[in-house]
Amino acid sequence: MEICHLRDIDNGLRAALRQGVVVSSGWSRNRRQAVVAGVLGMVGCAVQGGAFAQTAAQPTYPQRPVKLVVPFAPGGSTDIVARLVAEAMHAPLGQSVVVENKAGAGGMVGAEAVARAAPDGYTVGLGSISTLAVNPVVLPQVRVDPLKDLAPVLPLASIASVFSVRPELGVKDFGSFVRMAKAQGDRWAVGSSGVGSVGHLILAAFNRDLGLQLRHIPYKGMGPVVQSVLSGETQMLSDQYPSSAPHIQNGLLQPFAVAAEARVPALPRVPTLAELGYPELNSLAITWFGLVVPAGTPRPVVARLNAAANAALQQPALRARLAQLGVQPLGGTPAQLQQMVVQTTAVVRKLVQQERVMDAAQ
Repeated sequence: MEICHLRDIDNGLRAALRQGVVVSSGWSRNRRQAVVAGVLGMVGCAVQGGAFAQTAAQPTYPQRPVKLVVPFAPGGSTDIVARLVAEAMHAPLGQSVVVENKAGAGGMVGAEAVARAAPDGYTVGLGSISTLAVNPVVLPQVRVDPLKDLAPVLPLASIASVFSVRPELGVKDFGSFVRMAKAQGDRWAVGSSGVGSVGHLILAAFNRDLGLQLRHIPYKGMGPVVQSVLSGETQMLSDQYPSSAPHIQNGLLQPFAVAAEARVPALPRVPTLAELGYPELNSLAITWFGLVVPAGTPRPVVARLNAAANAALQQPALRARLAQLGVQPLGGTPAQLQQMVVQTTAVVRKLVQQERVMDAAQ
């Protein structure tokens, strides 16, 4: 837009004054046209100036609190991470970030709420490996395509998984677990939070990659899964480290491997699956989170959220708290989260097709 200056107004006035201050009915046609031209110049400048002023006065984002939708119930690891990050984003964003839990259907309810929200930056979603990469493959009723209906903001954090058994079984390390599990055939069982869950997929990958025949027992949530191992109903536990940590510290569970980018500081002698020669299995078993927004959210708004979240993840207090929970802060770019979703989805799809994971649910 071309901007008028005071000299433009001055030129219009001078053109009018040269022809006389007042438009008279007795003026010639040329004089009247000259005055009208001068006045129109001033009016045009005023209109342009007003438009410029309105553009310059557009409010900067955000002007009100931002809602962070968590697609799972309060109290779980996803919810805990979300609330810690939301609090830390307040200062760099300049507005409060308010967590709203929308649980149901394995995270689909929350994911759909984010995808259907106005793309204005005031609704942000916490996406996980389940909602962004697993559900779209294993659940045909999913109505959200993460790559089309959502826009990535950044990778947020990852949580290590730990694989453990009761000490009474005599498993000392990964090698002894594999030997004993093979010897037991299908007599050993592993629980998960349901058919098609991440835990179910990890079990299928264990059987495929390690040549095992571990049976799958689906439960309603991870609480009963943990109890099934402690009671001896199942033999191996695949769980996020924060929820298994108390049982490991109390000697009720013996860890033999973890899935993480590096060894868990609290378990320095327990190797990662990648170290043991199973990088794809290691990657699949790491729980990761990322921030997403509705597709069509303006790029400057995405950039603002990205900068605020990255700044929050650098705060020493937040990093210390996450470390206590066994959570690794990530951060990065929208493209990096997009890549995580694409790569993990491909791994899940291949596993589901090869191992016919969902056949039991048909």
